[in-house]
Amino acid sequence: MARSEPLKPVAVTFIVLGALLLDAAMPAEARAETLEKEQAEARLSEVNRNINALRNQLESSRADQYKEQLQLKELDLAIQDASLKYRKLAQQRDAYAAELADLEHQREDYLASLGNRLDQLAEQINAAYRTAGQTRLKLVLNQDNPEKLSRMLSYYDYMNRAQVDKISGLKEALTTLDGMQQSIDRELQRIENVQTEQQAVLDELTKQRENRNTLVAQLSRQISSEESRLAELQQNQRDLEALLERLNDVLADIPQDLGSRSGIAAQKGRIPMPVKGPVRHAYGQPRVGGLRWQGWLIGVDRGSEVSAVAYGRIAFADWLRGYGLLLIIDHGQGYLSLYGHNESLLQDVGSWVEPGQVIGVVGENPGSGQGLYFELRKNGKAVDPAAWLAR
Repeated sequence: MARSEPLKPVAVTFIVLGALLLDAAMPAEARAETLEKEQAEARLSEVNRNINALRNQLESSRADQYKEQLQLKELDLAIQDASLKYRKLAQQRDAYAAELADLEHQREDYLASLGNRLDQLAEQINAAYRTAGQTRLKLVLNQDNPEKLSRMLSYYDYMNRAQVDKISGLKEALTTLDGMQQSIDRELQRIENVQTEQQAVLDELTKQRENRNTLVAQLSRQISSEESRLAELQQNQRDLEALLERLNDVLADIPQDLGSRSGIAAQKGRIPMPVKGPVRHAYGQPRVGGLRWQGWLIGVDRGSEVSAVAYGRIAFADWLRGYGLLLIIDHGQGYLSLYGHNESLLQDVGSWVEPGQVIGVVGENPGSGQGLYFELRKNGKAVDPAAWLAR
């Protein structure tokens, strides 16, 4: 076999360079995608810091009722914490209850199979009773045919062994049932413990809600005149506009082309309601001093779950004066949806949400303001939800 000639230095150099270039080219797209994602997340974090600073600035710049509003914010956040804890405990209780139901179902099935075994044992005992006088000695003395005698003795031994096996099996079954009952008792204790903790959280939550209602009533008395109400509403709207302006580029990675997903524009007139309830105040209806509603107030009870109206990413999830716990979703293509007057928010900033996914729980806002406040915006401008949502 002829020896191959050694590679020349130039050839070796080209091979090494080619390998390096190939190695660099292969993961280029992956590296670019990762870098783009990291940059988007960095932008998101930076904008969120700016938004928090803006919100604090907006709050501190309003000297009127500042202390009361700060107290209201603290109460709302405390209620949210308690409400989320209560919700988590409810989910735990439901999980334990499902495990308990499964264990009880297993026990019922096992008891049914045990009943069949008891019936079989009873038949064997009856058969043994019917041949009780036929001892092995009698069988030997009364049989003249050796083959028949052998078969009878084998049957006799089989019956005895079967009875012993059945009785042994029943003892094991009773032990298994005892273990099942212990598991059931443990689940019952876990459910009882969760319910006790739930009640303590509920008592605290009820107390905080009562304190909040007292504070809201106090604030309402302070802005009872039409002039003061107008000033409050105007400032609330200006604060929201300032927040939305800052949110314009908050999520640069929201795709303009949603691929297989339908954007809001493609679903005009077919978008589901965020909650099921009557529209108490509609877009364009007059409020105070020439102001008009920029969205809907949908009348639903406290505790009603709020759903995302379309696919998108959470751009804001925090407290804002005049709107309480507010959640804003960026749906891409210039569309935003806003959900105000929540008791608790179930999604964090940056989270992607699907259509119909639960994102919050409606809070308590006594009087004509009870319900969820909902807005739909296109390029920063409020649009009438009636043209978009299916009712």
